[in-house]
Amino acid sequence: MTDTPQRPALPDRLSVHPGPHHVPAVFEHDIGIVFNGKERFDVEEYCVSEGWIKVPAGKTKDRKGRPLLIQLKGTVEAFYK
Repeated sequence: MTDTPQRPALPDRLSVHPGPHHVPAVFEHDIGIVFNGKERFDVEEYCVSEGWIKVPAGKTKDRKGRPLLIQLKGTVEAFYK
């Protein structure tokens, strides 16, 4: 019998930055995002039910030093790698 660590269910909405949609237990595992049929590696936040992701807009930073994000709409699928 092998002990495999239980992965928490992926939430409908998840953010990389600390806040109401940040779930630290999920980030202990590798997560993948498929957006409109292609895997994306630059996603900062997503929402499956509303169908959007937020990605950095170039090298532009906000006043807190985080990248400015743009919202893209389409089909979003989240999965564990």
